[in-house]
Amino acid sequence: MNIRPLQDRILIQPIREKEVRKGGIIIPDSAKEKPIEGRVKAVGEGKLNDSGNRVKIDLKVGDKVLYGKYAGTEIKIDGEDYLLMREDDILGVVTK
Repeated sequence: MNIRPLQDRILIQPIREKEVRKGGIIIPDSAKEKPIEGRVKAVGEGKLNDSGNRVKIDLKVGDKVLYGKYAGTEIKIDGEDYLLMREDDILGVVTK
């Protein structure tokens, strides 16, 4: 994958929910909700503030994040689904 997000944008690979739940019920794609969790795959350098200084992004590659259900722009790279969104669209980082 050769993509570098610009400014405060972040490339995220959504974590899809499993097709079979604990009870053995298979959920079709049409009934699944959009994911709200994902892994950070690439991070931009940060946005410039009013004085011309770069504001560094708080995320790093590999972070597991939560984001809004309809946040970001869906893109496909090498057959994989990704989301490209601004840092402001990230709601939080999931810690272990």
